[in-house]
Amino acid sequence: MDFRLTDDQRALRAGVRELLEGRFPRERLRAVVDAGAPAVDRALWRELGGAGFFALRLAEADGGVGLGLPEAALVFEEAGRALLPGPLVATHLAAGVAEGAAEGRAVVTALDAARGAEPGAAGPLVEHLASADAVLVIGDDEGDRRVGVLPAAGLARSARPIRSVDPATPLHRLDRLDRLDPGGCSGGGPPAAAARLRREAVLLTAALQLGSAARTVEMAVRHAGERFQFGRAIGTFQAVQHLCAGMLVRAETARSVVYAAAVTEDADDVAAAKLLADEAAVRNARDCLQVHGGMGFTWEADVHLHLKRAWVRAGQWQTAAEAEEGLAAGLLRPGV
Repeated sequence: MDFRLTDDQRALRAGVRELLEGRFPRERLRAVVDAGAPAVDRALWRELGGAGFFALRLAEADGGVGLGLPEAALVFEEAGRALLPGPLVATHLAAGVAEGAAEGRAVVTALDAARGAEPGAAGPLVEHLASADAVLVIGDDEGDRRVGVLPAAGLARSARPIRSVDPATPLHRLDRLDRLDPGGCSGGGPPAAAARLRREAVLLTAALQLGSAARTVEMAVRHAGERFQFGRAIGTFQAVQHLCAGMLVRAETARSVVYAAAVTEDADDVAAAKLLADEAAVRNARDCLQVHGGMGFTWEADVHLHLKRAWVRAGQWQTAAEAEEGLAAGLLRPGV
């Protein structure tokens, strides 16, 4: 089996990168970060919808592009590389379920209702709730809370804003899941749909992390070639070379697992992809900061933005501990 990207896949990746470089350059990212209370850029959201970002996996008969999860992983990798803000995963998953999501006319965030259901547990977090038109509710695989869509305004009344470590990802916490009325959801789906959507959300979040991990490799290598100390580029120092080499190994290891999981769609493969992509994104951002030295800590440098976004994504949909527990349980299954 040939796992190399096809010409069409490479063209798709290049096209998305060109679009994002033109419509969301560094200046736009910094403007979002410095805004204080970031809101989703509706014009950009509609442009992404027009480019097929959200309808990528919808059937052509339903107005979509008709591609698959491997192509979606490539697109989301580019979005992660650009640190594109907004509930990208949720709106993509809601295409065909929530009105206007596929075209980018609606901003859809997501609520993982399976989180925070245990007694005493903190309620689930919802990103970009204030900017959203609708909320895709993904419940547990069994029971009443399965898959549905709620108006964002109604959910916002029972949620409280919390301070986010990422200045471009505003967060709300829903403290009382028992106030969530599953009967008020539209567009419900069977239990299998909840498991599938959660698995896809985990994988696409891993792809975002992969894009960030690869981007910080590029940033570290470029800075190491431009920054001089003692009359030499710091990239000629062995300690810096080892940092950059380790970053590349983590990013490429995560890439192979994310791409494989997009093909197999196996739950264990997806868990491994999220685990390795989270590690690559967080550790690469930390090492990139080290390569940048004292300036890496400053607000003007972009390194901290990758680290903060990686921290937020690492807690979304599946944490490292949950992925490790799932993979360990898989090893104990009969026949494995």
